[in-house]
Amino acid sequence: MKNIFIKTGLLSMAFVLLLSCDKFLEEDLRDQIATDNFFNNDQEALLASNGLYRILHRGSLYKTRGLDDYYVSGADEVGPSRNVNGQIHNYLIAEGVADGNGVWSSLYEIVRNASLNIENVEGNENLSEAVRDQVLGESLFIRALAYFHLTNLWGDVPYFRELLPLDELGSLERFSKEQIRTEMKNDLATAFELLPSSYSGGDLGRASKWAAAALKAKFHLFDEEWLLAKGECDEIINNSPHRLLEDFASVFDQTNPTDQYNDEQIFAIDFTTDGIYGDAATQRTDDYNPRLREEPNNRNARPGGPGTPTNWELLQADLQAVDQDMSGYGWAVPLPEIADKANWDADDLRYDATIVTEYLGYQLSFPYYRKNWNLNNSSPRGNHNENYIVFRLADIYLMAAEAENELNGPGGAYTYVNKVRERAFEPDKPWSGMSQSQFREAMYDERKYELCTEGYRKMDLIRWGILLDVVRNVQHRSFNNPGDNIKPHHVLLPIPQDEILLNPNLLNSDPTNNGYR
Repeated sequence: MKNIFIKTGLLSMAFVLLLSCDKFLEEDLRDQIATDNFFNNDQEALLASNGLYRILHRGSLYKTRGLDDYYVSGADEVGPSRNVNGQIHNYLIAEGVADGNGVWSSLYEIVRNASLNIENVEGNENLSEAVRDQVLGESLFIRALAYFHLTNLWGDVPYFRELLPLDELGSLERFSKEQIRTEMKNDLATAFELLPSSYSGGDLGRASKWAAAALKAKFHLFDEEWLLAKGECDEIINNSPHRLLEDFASVFDQTNPTDQYNDEQIFAIDFTTDGIYGDAATQRTDDYNPRLREEPNNRNARPGGPGTPTNWELLQADLQAVDQDMSGYGWAVPLPEIADKANWDADDLRYDATIVTEYLGYQLSFPYYRKNWNLNNSSPRGNHNENYIVFRLADIYLMAAEAENELNGPGGAYTYVNKVRERAFEPDKPWSGMSQSQFREAMYDERKYELCTEGYRKMDLIRWGILLDVVRNVQHRSFNNPGDNIKPHHVLLPIPQDEILLNPNLLNSDPTNNGYR
């Protein structure tokens, strides 16, 4: 789907209507397309669907720190190398900055636009059956993904699944998270039946039926519906075309811009270097890429003696010799505990594929996450092509293991987790002989080592009920103090102040605003 942005140039904001946004309707939007003149053929319907993917590419979601700020920071994996965005990772968030990244507004834009697509595509005889099913399935899936994030981050939120008059839309109260998720699971079941099993060529990156199944499994797991979660996972493991790659590092190898997909990926947000720093490229890579001005350790030392090049000059020359550069922002680095190899099993091959402490023979000033970086000069600063992997098969195996353990104990769960560990260790170190509680607690670390920085750690800690204990006991850098600041109400975000001012009904069911008042 590398050409998605070429296809959607006219549609980028064609169907935008945010919650409680009266000003939008007052503007003379001459560059937008009226819905009653659209959805007339397959091409227009696909353009409307492409517009949903375009929103996923925003900096507020997957392009930059967006969701990572809420899902990766402030846990026990990633910390800043300097004081960046401290309100979020230091748990100093308040109503006024609760949507500083634009996450809330972008997610509701998806909900609105997806609902519009569904209304105009269902029963539309101008469309072929194949395109009608695909667009409907994609819209159901992406809307469910938006509500997945909304309910994870804010809990009970305003809920709609059909186009509403502006006054009604702007006066919605919060709906229960449980009700929303129940309906999203039903929608995902429908999406599974509508979507194809796979794509090829320019359509790589679109949501398949297995993406719908993976998201549905996440909903069930987070709601502790163990049997249903395991059922979805088994369906993917046994019947999808996806497989575990033999080499862990290869899952994240995106150095070849023409081949960024592999069989382990179930759903990824597709990015491409666009040459103009537009919506197609990602900047997230540079959060993890080192800054040369900070590297290496003892950068001013002259190993050859007085008058010879410094370590910094030598590293720069060595990087240029292999057509690489350390031109990132370098702020998102491993916390000391996960960076320390002594805290990993000595035979865990994932460590060297995940953590970098030295490079080209130079000891680095900071550890970095290798699985998220790309030092190739062909992937320039702020304009990268690396995809954001949302769902992959190893996660599905670990979810199945967790669900089976909660249902029946570890006996049948070993098969799932050991399939993942088989790749991670040489020689193999399968699990055995655990109690149910021991297996559960071991999974806390197994998911951390397998999935770190992939956007699920903080959500996992919250659903396990251990976020506060973990944050308070993990080592942070001296200029950060999330362990001192975190309180029980920080497991959810406050409804943004701007939204409350526009719609006071948002406080009707909870005047405390998730404990922030």
